[in-house]
Amino acid sequence: MSGKVRDYPKLAHDILEAVGGEQNIAGATRCATRLRLVLKQNSAQAKETVSTMPGVITVVENGGQFQVVIGQHVGEVYDEFAKLVQLDTNADEPQPKGTILNRIIATMSAVFAPFVYILAAAGIMQGLLIIASLLFPNFAQSGTYGVISFISWAPFTFLPIFIAITASKHFKTNTYIAVACCAALVSPTWAEMAAQIADGGTVNFLGIALTETTYTSSVLPPLFLVWILSYLERFLNKRIHEVIRPLFVPLLCLLVMVPLTIVLIGPVTTLGANGIANGYNFLAENAPALAGAIIGGFWQVIVIFGVHWGVTPMVLANFEQYGRDSFQAYQTIAVVAQIGAVLGVILKTRSQDTRKIGISAGITGLFGITEPAIYGVTLRFKKPMIFGCISGAVGAIVASFFNPYYFAYAGLPGPLTIVNSINADYPTSVWGILIGSAIAIVLPVILIQLFGYGVDEAKTPAGDSSLAKEQGQPAAGTTAAPVASANQAMSAISATAGADIAHRQTDTDSLSGEETISAPLVGKIVPLTEVPDEAFSSGAMGQGLAIEPSDDKLYAPFDGTVATVAPTGHAIGLRSDTGVELFVHIGLDTVKLKGAPFQLNVKEGDVINKGDLLLQFDKALIQSNGMPTITPVLVTNSFDYKQIIVGTGEQATTDADILTVIR
Repeated sequence: MSGKVRDYPKLAHDILEAVGGEQNIAGATRCATRLRLVLKQNSAQAKETVSTMPGVITVVENGGQFQVVIGQHVGEVYDEFAKLVQLDTNADEPQPKGTILNRIIATMSAVFAPFVYILAAAGIMQGLLIIASLLFPNFAQSGTYGVISFISWAPFTFLPIFIAITASKHFKTNTYIAVACCAALVSPTWAEMAAQIADGGTVNFLGIALTETTYTSSVLPPLFLVWILSYLERFLNKRIHEVIRPLFVPLLCLLVMVPLTIVLIGPVTTLGANGIANGYNFLAENAPALAGAIIGGFWQVIVIFGVHWGVTPMVLANFEQYGRDSFQAYQTIAVVAQIGAVLGVILKTRSQDTRKIGISAGITGLFGITEPAIYGVTLRFKKPMIFGCISGAVGAIVASFFNPYYFAYAGLPGPLTIVNSINADYPTSVWGILIGSAIAIVLPVILIQLFGYGVDEAKTPAGDSSLAKEQGQPAAGTTAAPVASANQAMSAISATAGADIAHRQTDTDSLSGEETISAPLVGKIVPLTEVPDEAFSSGAMGQGLAIEPSDDKLYAPFDGTVATVAPTGHAIGLRSDTGVELFVHIGLDTVKLKGAPFQLNVKEGDVINKGDLLLQFDKALIQSNGMPTITPVLVTNSFDYKQIIVGTGEQATTDADILTVIR
């Protein structure tokens, strides 16, 4: 996936094909960083294939879901995926049920994930109002404050309507009927009637006395309403004649579901949500250090399995009942601890690639999204994950002595939402979270400097391999997960060389010293990190550089053999007589041109000599199709060598060396 304009349709299509096609999809949702699929049949091969796709961080199978961790662009991928899959056509087919716990987790993630950023934005807005009121005490009395305040509270006030939209899609029921039912729950008229009941009055419905339960900001009542509505609507659709169905199905659904919720579903589910919240609050109030240790230490483990949305009803119930919540206070410290672990790796590593990945993941963590940090750095090296969990637990334990709370809901708790803990009635709250966060960010840095951060289990590219063994550091060129080549050619280099090149291959283990590689193209040298394609710029495919060609010919950079050639001719893999494997990819996304610009002069297995013309390409045709001609030149077996030195020149010529391989 290249540059700023990523090929989201292709990634969505590739994922769909890898998991078995539309016929194997029982459900598809998304959250802040994951495409969450419910498959009728799972296979280990699908997980392995998808996890290596460019643009995919990793794949997690949990909670009955096939979770594709993509990151901040998951929304674009989901939109393209939804175009390929008609989920409604499968509504009457038998679906995989899984355990009750898995179904609950899947439901929570499907319902809350799509609008979590809306709640997060509203929470940050409330935090900004808190800061503004502290700096300008009279501001809280102004009309400006009032307008911004009601804007920030609107998503929470009308939360049942958001739930109606997402839950109706998850349960496959009519969205407009669901919204109409939930809108009735947040009607100001019902709020007035509930207030009348709370003041000692009586309101009956068909002789049944109603309770004073209100439904603004509620979670479980609208969720259960839509769930039961899905069964009622299907029942009515099967029994009402199609001529009157469009009118009478909504009519009967409204007449049944709204009163049923007010009379039974609402009071029961509200009692349940409050009961769960009270259970946590009992632990937090009577053993705050234990509550802090559990949440601070294990919250990120819960995130790994993608089940973290299950706590949302409890947290919102706390805000609804008490106007505050300590769970998100401890969550924040757990998030900060992961950022600290990433910072520790950044400071410890000598690998530029690892440092670059860490910086990107750390910045994302500032916004409360830790999946890139987890999969890209901490879990990948294992030790940072452990140190982060330990530090989160210690920081949360310390914070627990300061009575920490959030007083405004934070959809994605993290460093930027700490202001939500400021409250005049609880002056120590913010200090507790700040002190706990300081511990959580500093302690993992110290632990990593003292004990290192482990060795990457993936193959270690050149540059830092010796240091990795000596100091427990990763080598350059590794990424969050194995990133597949933009084309299949690269993966075949070693496999296809085999016996065809045996007579030219030298035992590299017996060689020492260095080997130079000439430029295969004439043009401007560009650092690999500036290639607008993560598969190349990350260094996951190997170290090297890129060339912006000034002509249209590709030459052999050394004596060796053609290991592989892409069927479309846009990429070629070479192997030198001494075992250096070089991959050259002409342009980006040029596979889409189906070979039109390329004219091959060699085939797989051919013996080549330095300076031989390997292929020609039509630069103008590539550029006229809107594709870059920048050409990555990579040593794909970098991990076999101590170091790959990239030349410092600005221009590449076929008679000048651009890479030096140190054995």
